[in-house]
Amino acid sequence: MNKSLTTNLIALICTLAGYFTHQPIIFAIGLFALSGAITNWLAVHMLFEKVPGLYGSGVIPARFEDFKIGIRSLMMDQFFTEENIDRFLSDSSGKASTIDLAPVIEKVDLSPAFNSLIEVIENSSFGSMLAMVGGSEALLPLKEPFIEKIKITIADISKSEEFNDLLREELEQPNVIEGMREKVLSIIEKRLNELTPQLVKEIIQTMIRKHLGWLVVWGGVFGGIIGLVASLTELF
Repeated sequence: MNKSLTTNLIALICTLAGYFTHQPIIFAIGLFALSGAITNWLAVHMLFEKVPGLYGSGVIPARFEDFKIGIRSLMMDQFFTEENIDRFLSDSSGKASTIDLAPVIEKVDLSPAFNSLIEVIENSSFGSMLAMVGGSEALLPLKEPFIEKIKITIADISKSEEFNDLLREELEQPNVIEGMREKVLSIIEKRLNELTPQLVKEIIQTMIRKHLGWLVVWGGVFGGIIGLVASLTELF
Protein backbone atom coordinates (compact mmCIF):
# COMPACT_ATOMS: atom_id res chain seq x y z
CA MET A 1 0.00 0.00 0.00
CA ASN A 2 1.28 3.44 -0.97
CA LYS A 3 1.04 5.43 2.27
CA SER A 4 1.53 8.79 0.56
CA LEU A 5 -1.19 8.25 -2.05
CA THR A 6 -3.64 6.83 0.51
CA THR A 7 -3.14 9.77 2.87
CA ASN A 8 -3.63 12.34 0.11
CA LEU A 9 -6.77 10.59 -1.17
CA ILE A 10 -8.33 10.44 2.30
CA ALA A 11 -7.55 14.13 2.87
CA LEU A 12 -8.99 15.05 -0.55
CA ILE A 13 -12.17 13.05 0.10
CA CYS A 14 -12.63 14.82 3.44
CA THR A 15 -12.12 18.20 1.79
CA LEU A 16 -14.65 17.52 -0.98
CA ALA A 17 -17.13 15.95 1.43
CA GLY A 18 -16.95 18.96 3.73
CA TYR A 19 -17.27 21.38 0.84
CA PHE A 20 -20.29 19.75 -0.82
CA THR A 21 -22.09 18.96 2.45
CA HIS A 22 -21.38 22.46 3.81
CA GLN A 23 -19.65 21.08 6.89
CA PRO A 24 -16.93 23.65 7.74
CA ILE A 25 -15.24 21.48 10.36
CA ILE A 26 -14.84 18.49 8.01
CA PHE A 27 -13.80 20.85 5.22
CA ALA A 28 -11.12 22.49 7.41
CA ILE A 29 -9.82 19.12 8.64
CA GLY A 30 -9.60 17.80 5.09
CA LEU A 31 -8.05 20.96 3.66
CA PHE A 32 -5.37 21.28 6.34
CA ALA A 33 -4.64 17.53 6.18
CA LEU A 34 -4.34 17.75 2.40
CA SER A 35 -1.98 20.72 2.59
CA GLY A 36 0.20 18.96 5.18
CA ALA A 37 0.31 15.69 3.26
CA ILE A 38 1.01 17.32 -0.11
CA THR A 39 3.71 19.56 1.36
CA ASN A 40 5.53 16.61 2.93
CA TRP A 41 5.06 14.49 -0.20
CA LEU A 42 6.57 17.28 -2.30
CA ALA A 43 9.50 17.58 0.15
CA VAL A 44 10.22 13.83 -0.13
CA HIS A 45 9.86 13.98 -3.91
CA MET A 46 12.25 16.93 -4.11
CA LEU A 47 14.97 14.93 -2.38
CA PHE A 48 15.21 12.58 -5.36
CA GLU A 49 13.80 14.47 -8.33
CA LYS A 50 14.56 17.85 -9.89
CA VAL A 51 11.44 20.04 -9.94
CA PRO A 52 11.65 22.94 -12.42
CA GLY A 53 11.56 26.30 -10.70
CA LEU A 54 12.14 24.90 -7.20
CA TYR A 55 15.68 25.65 -6.07
CA GLY A 56 17.30 22.87 -4.07
CA SER A 57 15.20 20.05 -5.51
CA GLY A 58 16.93 16.89 -6.68
CA VAL A 59 19.58 17.37 -4.03
CA ILE A 60 20.60 13.70 -3.81
CA PRO A 61 21.50 13.10 -7.49
CA ALA A 62 22.87 16.66 -7.77
CA ARG A 63 25.28 16.15 -4.86
CA PHE A 64 26.20 12.55 -5.58
CA GLU A 65 29.92 13.41 -5.64
CA ASP A 66 29.61 14.58 -2.03
CA PHE A 67 27.90 11.30 -1.17
CA LYS A 68 30.76 9.37 -2.74
CA ILE A 69 33.30 11.38 -0.74
CA GLY A 70 31.27 10.77 2.40
CA ILE A 71 31.14 7.01 1.79
CA ARG A 72 34.89 6.93 1.14
CA SER A 73 35.63 8.87 4.32
CA LEU A 74 33.28 6.70 6.37
CA MET A 75 34.90 3.47 5.19
CA MET A 76 38.51 4.61 5.55
CA ASP A 77 38.25 6.85 8.64
CA GLN A 78 35.84 4.73 10.67
CA PHE A 79 36.26 1.11 9.60
CA PHE A 80 39.63 0.54 7.94
CA THR A 81 41.82 2.54 10.29
CA GLU A 82 45.19 1.19 11.42
CA GLU A 83 43.75 0.71 14.91
CA ASN A 84 40.80 -1.33 13.61
CA ILE A 85 43.04 -3.48 11.43
CA ASP A 86 45.30 -4.12 14.42
CA ARG A 87 42.21 -4.92 16.52
CA PHE A 88 41.06 -7.35 13.83
CA LEU A 89 44.34 -9.21 14.18
CA SER A 90 43.79 -9.58 17.95
CA ASP A 91 41.11 -11.29 20.00
CA SER A 92 39.06 -9.63 22.73
CA SER A 93 41.87 -10.05 25.26
CA GLY A 94 44.44 -8.42 23.00
CA LYS A 95 46.27 -11.66 22.22
CA ALA A 96 47.18 -12.68 18.70
CA SER A 97 44.22 -14.08 16.82
CA THR A 98 44.53 -17.62 15.52
CA ILE A 99 44.10 -17.44 11.77
CA ASP A 100 42.75 -20.71 10.40
CA LEU A 101 44.68 -21.37 7.21
CA ALA A 102 43.54 -25.00 6.90
CA PRO A 103 40.85 -24.28 4.25
CA VAL A 104 43.42 -22.39 2.17
CA ILE A 105 46.05 -25.10 2.57
CA GLU A 106 43.54 -27.74 1.54
CA LYS A 107 42.97 -25.96 -1.78
CA VAL A 108 46.66 -25.45 -2.55
CA ASP A 109 48.15 -27.70 -5.23
CA LEU A 110 51.27 -29.25 -3.67
CA SER A 111 52.17 -31.32 -6.71
CA PRO A 112 55.16 -29.01 -7.45
CA ALA A 113 56.52 -29.83 -4.00
CA PHE A 114 56.43 -33.55 -4.78
CA ASN A 115 58.00 -32.95 -8.20
CA SER A 116 60.77 -30.93 -6.55
CA LEU A 117 61.41 -33.76 -4.10
CA ILE A 118 61.79 -36.23 -6.97
CA GLU A 119 64.13 -33.81 -8.75
CA VAL A 120 66.29 -33.52 -5.63
CA ILE A 121 66.49 -37.30 -5.31
CA GLU A 122 67.36 -37.75 -8.99
CA ASN A 123 70.17 -35.19 -8.72
CA SER A 124 71.56 -36.70 -5.53
CA SER A 125 73.72 -39.74 -4.98
CA PHE A 126 70.53 -41.78 -4.77
CA GLY A 127 69.65 -40.97 -8.37
CA SER A 128 71.49 -43.98 -9.79
CA MET A 129 69.85 -46.26 -7.26
CA LEU A 130 66.46 -44.82 -8.14
CA ALA A 131 67.13 -45.47 -11.83
CA MET A 132 67.77 -49.14 -11.03
CA VAL A 133 64.27 -49.56 -9.57
CA GLY A 134 62.40 -47.87 -12.39
CA GLY A 135 63.29 -44.19 -12.02
CA SER A 136 60.96 -41.45 -10.85
CA GLU A 137 57.90 -43.43 -11.98
CA ALA A 138 58.55 -45.81 -9.11
CA LEU A 139 57.81 -42.98 -6.67
CA LEU A 140 54.51 -41.89 -8.26
CA PRO A 141 52.37 -44.11 -5.94
CA LEU A 142 53.78 -42.03 -3.07
CA LYS A 143 52.52 -38.74 -4.55
CA GLU A 144 49.04 -38.62 -2.96
CA PRO A 145 50.17 -39.85 0.51
CA PHE A 146 53.04 -37.35 0.40
CA ILE A 147 50.78 -34.41 -0.51
CA GLU A 148 48.21 -35.37 2.14
CA LYS A 149 50.90 -35.63 4.82
CA ILE A 150 52.42 -32.28 3.83
CA LYS A 151 49.02 -30.56 4.02
CA ILE A 152 48.40 -31.96 7.50
CA THR A 153 51.86 -30.90 8.66
CA ILE A 154 51.52 -27.35 7.27
CA ALA A 155 48.03 -27.02 8.78
CA ASP A 156 49.36 -28.11 12.20
CA ILE A 157 52.19 -25.59 11.98
CA SER A 158 49.79 -22.80 11.01
CA LYS A 159 47.71 -23.48 14.14
CA SER A 160 50.64 -23.14 16.52
CA GLU A 161 50.84 -20.08 18.76
CA GLU A 162 54.39 -19.34 17.66
CA PHE A 163 53.39 -19.28 13.99
CA ASN A 164 50.44 -16.97 14.64
CA ASP A 165 52.59 -14.63 16.72
CA LEU A 166 55.11 -14.39 13.89
CA LEU A 167 52.35 -13.91 11.30
CA ARG A 168 50.70 -11.18 13.33
CA GLU A 169 54.03 -9.41 13.86
CA GLU A 170 54.57 -9.33 10.12
CA LEU A 171 51.03 -8.17 9.39
CA GLU A 172 51.35 -5.41 11.99
CA GLN A 173 54.34 -3.85 10.29
CA PRO A 174 53.45 -0.23 9.38
CA ASN A 175 54.16 -0.75 5.70
CA VAL A 176 52.00 -3.90 5.62
CA ILE A 177 49.03 -2.24 7.31
CA GLU A 178 49.38 0.80 5.08
CA GLY A 179 49.50 -1.54 2.10
CA MET A 180 46.25 -3.14 3.27
CA ARG A 181 44.60 0.26 3.58
CA GLU A 182 45.80 1.24 0.12
CA LYS A 183 44.34 -1.94 -1.38
CA VAL A 184 41.05 -1.41 0.43
CA LEU A 185 40.97 2.21 -0.72
CA SER A 186 41.67 1.09 -4.28
CA ILE A 187 38.73 -1.33 -4.14
CA ILE A 188 36.43 1.33 -2.68
CA GLU A 189 37.56 3.92 -5.23
CA LYS A 190 36.95 1.49 -8.09
CA ARG A 191 33.43 0.73 -6.88
CA LEU A 192 32.61 4.38 -6.20
CA ASN A 193 33.78 5.35 -9.68
CA GLU A 194 31.16 2.97 -11.05
CA LEU A 195 28.41 4.89 -9.29
CA THR A 196 26.24 7.28 -11.26
CA PRO A 197 23.80 9.93 -9.97
CA GLN A 198 20.93 7.61 -10.93
CA LEU A 199 22.45 4.65 -9.08
CA VAL A 200 23.11 6.75 -5.96
CA LYS A 201 19.51 7.95 -6.05
CA GLU A 202 18.20 4.37 -6.36
CA ILE A 203 20.39 3.13 -3.50
CA ILE A 204 19.20 5.86 -1.13
CA GLN A 205 15.59 5.53 -2.29
CA THR A 206 15.67 1.82 -1.54
CA MET A 207 16.96 2.50 1.98
CA ILE A 208 14.75 5.38 3.10
CA ARG A 209 11.76 5.98 0.79
CA LYS A 210 9.67 3.36 2.61
CA HIS A 211 10.17 5.18 5.91
CA LEU A 212 9.86 8.67 4.42
CA GLY A 213 6.30 7.75 3.45
CA TRP A 214 5.38 8.18 7.10
CA LEU A 215 6.27 11.88 6.80
CA VAL A 216 3.34 12.26 4.43
CA VAL A 217 1.04 10.31 6.77
CA TRP A 218 1.95 12.36 9.81
CA GLY A 219 1.81 15.57 7.78
CA GLY A 220 -1.79 14.72 6.96
CA VAL A 221 -2.60 13.76 10.58
CA PHE A 222 -1.15 16.90 12.15
CA GLY A 223 -2.58 19.04 9.37
CA GLY A 224 -6.03 17.62 10.12
CA ILE A 225 -5.60 18.30 13.85
CA ILE A 226 -4.60 21.89 13.13
CA GLY A 227 -7.63 22.23 10.84
CA LEU A 228 -9.90 20.89 13.59
CA VAL A 229 -8.46 23.32 16.14
CA ALA A 230 -8.75 26.21 13.69
CA SER A 231 -12.40 25.44 12.88
CA LEU A 232 -13.33 24.99 16.55
CA THR A 233 -11.66 28.27 17.39
CA GLU A 234 -13.85 30.07 14.84
CA LEU A 235 -16.96 28.58 16.41
CA PHE A 236 -16.11 30.19 19.71
